Amino acid sequence: MSSPAAPSAAPPSGRQRPAWAGRNYTLLTSAAVITNLGAHGALVASAFAVLEAGGSGGDVGLVAAARTLPLVLFLLVGGAVADRLPRHRVMVAANAVNCVSQGAFAAVVLLGHAQLWQMMLFSALCGTGQAFFNPAAEGMLFATVSGEHANRAFALFRMAVNGAGIGGAALGGAMIAGMGPGWVLAVDAAAFAVAGLLRAFLDVGVKSGPEKSSGLLADLREGWAEVRTRPWLWGIVLQFSVVVGVVGAAESVYGPLVAREHLGGPAPWGIALAFFGVGTITGAVLMMAWKPRRMLLVGTLCVFPFALPSAGLAVPLPAWGLCVTMFVSGAAIEVFGVNWMSTLHQEIPEDKFSRVSAYDWFGSVSMLPLATALAGPAESAFGRTQALWGCTALVVAATALVLLVPDVRRLRRRSAKEVASGPEAIAAAGAVAPEPAAR
Repeated sequence: MSSPAAPSAAPPSGRQRPAWAGRNYTLLTSAAVITNLGAHGALVASAFAVLEAGGSGGDVGLVAAARTLPLVLFLLVGGAVADRLPRHRVMVAANAVNCVSQGAFAAVVLLGHAQLWQMMLFSALCGTGQAFFNPAAEGMLFATVSGEHANRAFALFRMAVNGAGIGGAALGGAMIAGMGPGWVLAVDAAAFAVAGLLRAFLDVGVKSGPEKSSGLLADLREGWAEVRTRPWLWGIVLQFSVVVGVVGAAESVYGPLVAREHLGGPAPWGIALAFFGVGTITGAVLMMAWKPRRMLLVGTLCVFPFALPSAGLAVPLPAWGLCVTMFVSGAAIEVFGVNWMSTLHQEIPEDKFSRVSAYDWFGSVSMLPLATALAGPAESAFGRTQALWGCTALVVAATALVLLVPDVRRLRRRSAKEVASGPEAIAAAGAVAPEPAAR
């Protein structure tokens, strides 16, 4: 399988960044940092906006579900569109939708007349924008780096983005406590505007999508063929449909409630989320230098600690203990994230990145709307503590099951020479190639 093409922009002449971090890579990273600064605070702010408007834990779950439901519904279409149109234009349009929706959400909260249906509507619009943005952004990033530098590039990108999350979560919690959630949502809207402007300057010399296409449905079927013939891919996507769902419910619904009742309010919860960000930076720094041969095996083993935050909320741990669990889980899941991106970069053709990414996102978030919507009823039926322990058990069980997939244990990192030379070079190097069906 061939490596993605090198960035279309010429390498910078200065010495302030590596030669492989070209103009497009730098713009993508800068824009992602800006949006993450706003988004991490906005996620906390939306929950407390509901609570301050008199909503219950179930209402918090409904608003969270309203954001993720259109994300699930439109992701596959978004992936096909991103492989047909210039990806940077799709990203800019999606940022514009997010800017308007978050700005409207902020306005109704600041005016003091926010109603549940309004907050659900604006959250749904934001989720729709993300459905088109995410596959395009991932495909664009993959196309800006070569196979030789992919691991380091992905680690640096995620380190920068997650570093922004530290400041965004902590600052967002402090702003909610001092100024109210509406201002945090307004900052998020402004961040989308600035990021969209940066992405408009991406240098794309050729059309990102295929020159010929049989239609949108045919593109979707072609993307599905890439997924279904790779057991390691659909196995991990199924795993994360469970993991993302239960962890998302725990952190978006139960987390703010535990913070209000046991931690002293939104500020300590924001700090705990910031420690998760510190952990992700630690994991990314590690991955800048570490290239494990069995990428998927190492990455999957690092998903087990992702169960710790739910367990910490179930106890519940004091603020400092919760910060420790968030740090450990953040570092571990970042090791998975970089290895996962490196695997996709190695195994998936560049012209199908966005469609495969869309199926990846679709599977991963498919259970999130249901999980967040059921979080309130589950708390009423079983109690919050039991529901959180259930989240912990599901993460562990799903991760243990995916280790039964042979390709997850066997698939190995290949050098650029092995990729270019084909299966014979892989066999000669002693690597385990994917099964024939996976090609």
